[in-house]
Amino acid sequence: MSKSRFEKDIKTNLGGVMDYGEYLRLDSILRAQKPVSSPAHHDETLFIIQHQTSELWMKLIIHELSAAISYIEADELESCFKILARVKHVQRMLFEQWAVLETLTPSEYMEFRDALGSASGFQSYQFRMIEFLMGNKERDAIRVFEHKETLHKRLNNVLESPSLYDEFLRHLARQGKSIPSEVIVRDWSQPYDLNDQVVEVFREIYENPHDNWNAYEMAEKLVDIDQHMSMWRYRHMLTVERIIGYRQGTGGSSGVSFLRKAVDIRLFPELWAVRTSIRAPREPDRKSVHS
Repeated sequence: MSKSRFEKDIKTNLGGVMDYGEYLRLDSILRAQKPVSSPAHHDETLFIIQHQTSELWMKLIIHELSAAISYIEADELESCFKILARVKHVQRMLFEQWAVLETLTPSEYMEFRDALGSASGFQSYQFRMIEFLMGNKERDAIRVFEHKETLHKRLNNVLESPSLYDEFLRHLARQGKSIPSEVIVRDWSQPYDLNDQVVEVFREIYENPHDNWNAYEMAEKLVDIDQHMSMWRYRHMLTVERIIGYRQGTGGSSGVSFLRKAVDIRLFPELWAVRTSIRAPREPDRKSVHS
């Protein structure tokens, strides 16, 4: 038998000091799974942990997007690149989590679905905040939070503030790009509509990446998170269809039909539209590069 791998310097006298569980508040986290079905159905624990874990990842996305917006306001695009790369990887984790929930069969879910009452993922204020931070604004969406004054006020503040994309367009305007005034001075609570002049600005950036490297890199980072958002929405829709078919959602929505409408949402429309008109990028001036 091999010798013990327990090293002599590992701390074992932890009385009176902060240990791993205390740092992570594990007592609170691990006590937060409380099935409401009676008798408690085995698979309800999976359902609860799946959604609680998603909410923790969403909390991180909000943390990162808020920081990214602050950096863009200060015209520090480079500081956003790692942040948005991290957001993309968190989105991938959220996407992959659906595979775990997909092990829940329709008959298993129906055994405890009624216990959910009117509780629905549509009521996730963190998901709504992520959508607002990314620019998918809809005032009616916060009506479900009117009974929670603090949350409603917080969401309303984000609704009425410039989104990540709004701030990027404002940054480009400050850099001398021809962003129309109606794009950078508007009612931020309203959904953003594609603007042909903004498409032309991005065409110039994409065709001349060496002269616009930070804006070019930022645009691609935004496309990454927009694409991952669409992938998440699509997987969500398929998972719901797989488990409940075309039943009405617990929160009152039409269920799969409602989710399907969101799959084609493009948060940063010009960054997708520009791809149709991009010509070959211009090569940098070799003389200036080597001078």
